[in-house]
Amino acid sequence: MMLVLDRSTDTQSVALELGGKTVARVLAGMDSRSGDWPLKVRDFMAANGVDAATLDRVVVGRGPGSFAGIRAALAFAQGIALGGRARVEGLPSTLALACAGERRAIVGDARRERYWVILYDGLDAVKDFFLVEKNGLADAVPDDYAVLTPDGARIDALLAAIFGPRYKGAATPLAAHLAEVASARPDLLVSEPLPVYLQPAVK
Repeated sequence: MMLVLDRSTDTQSVALELGGKTVARVLAGMDSRSGDWPLKVRDFMAANGVDAATLDRVVVGRGPGSFAGIRAALAFAQGIALGGRARVEGLPSTLALACAGERRAIVGDARRERYWVILYDGLDAVKDFFLVEKNGLADAVPDDYAVLTPDGARIDALLAAIFGPRYKGAATPLAAHLAEVASARPDLLVSEPLPVYLQPAVK
């Protein structure tokens, strides 16, 4: 039995994999700084007859994204694991936007006038996360890759201008999609996960 959390964006979500069936919920009306989201996760689990002690695995979306949201989700997962037998594992949240049989570049706003990029061929990362400046974005993505972003509110117009019809728009990483990836490709799960953090610390 698996619980999946993603808090990398303001669209926070939770999913349960129950014997081959996935049930999921978006935690509406919340952002990454909301304090009562653990109660909503608890209620979601209870509504589906799941107790923390019965979980085998807790999977957390590692981002990139809201550092506070991701760290809180990891702490929550570790707390659940202490009370039962669950393993805590992680996946990049961007895997929720990858798609079997397609080549996709996921691009996000790394702030400080930089952008992060990861290239997927299906669910496999062809090139792991790397940072580029605005004038390097066009060259960072091969011509046969579609482009998506979880940061549409900030960089939608920029990506549309650079990539034209190859830009497929904004998309939100959801726990339900991460649950599908975790079930289909357990080899991609990372134990003792940490947030994907791309920028060096500010001195």
